[in-house]
Amino acid sequence: MTAEAWEPVQRVRTYEQVMAQIEERILDGRLKAGDKLPSERDLAALLGVSRPSLRESLRVLEALGIVDIRPGGGAEGGAVLVGEPGLGFVNLLKLQLALGQFHQTEVLETRIALETWCCEEAAVRATEQDHRELGLILDRMDNPDITTDEFNRLDAAFHVRIAESTGNSLTSHLMGSLRIAINRQMIEAYARLENWKETATVVRREHREILDALQRREPTAARQCVGDHIRSFYNIGNVGA
Repeated sequence: MTAEAWEPVQRVRTYEQVMAQIEERILDGRLKAGDKLPSERDLAALLGVSRPSLRESLRVLEALGIVDIRPGGGAEGGAVLVGEPGLGFVNLLKLQLALGQFHQTEVLETRIALETWCCEEAAVRATEQDHRELGLILDRMDNPDITTDEFNRLDAAFHVRIAESTGNSLTSHLMGSLRIAINRQMIEAYARLENWKETATVVRREHREILDALQRREPTAARQCVGDHIRSFYNIGNVGA
């Protein structure tokens, strides 16, 4: 047997083995959202691990937004698999972006791919109520005394609300997560502008053009408007620099 056929032995910590077993059961369907894991004592015995090792793995899964650790015993306490998207993905993405794991060009390309699709779909699927709520967000952005932080918050809300109007919950969650993750970048971009209110005027106009295309139910126009809008701001604000 040649040396190339051998592989290094992987040292796996106990809590990683515990996580692997829980993940395996989630992926193959034996565990699903809303299911409660056995008590700490019972689960530790079933897995043949110490309770501290089990607690460590559950804390990691809780941080990732996979389980919710509820205090107390009985029916109300213990570890429950979450049924709604949590902040785990948002926090991970935010840290990765802050550490420079993704280049600004990659973020720009991802935003364009995601948001152009959202606008195309919203032009077809959005309801009159969606249009009204988008308009209300833009009305609040017209406040002449608005701060940069509030303007950016409403800017994000507008783009996330478009994603929500597609009716695709995964897309809207991804859009919301991405906007939260790049929030610091956007605020810093406004801070670098010589006259942020001048840029805000351009942003307002472009937002109105996007909404107008959605209301006219023109997918191609909506796609073009949002793509141009995102590229324009990244150039003006030098986002990610």
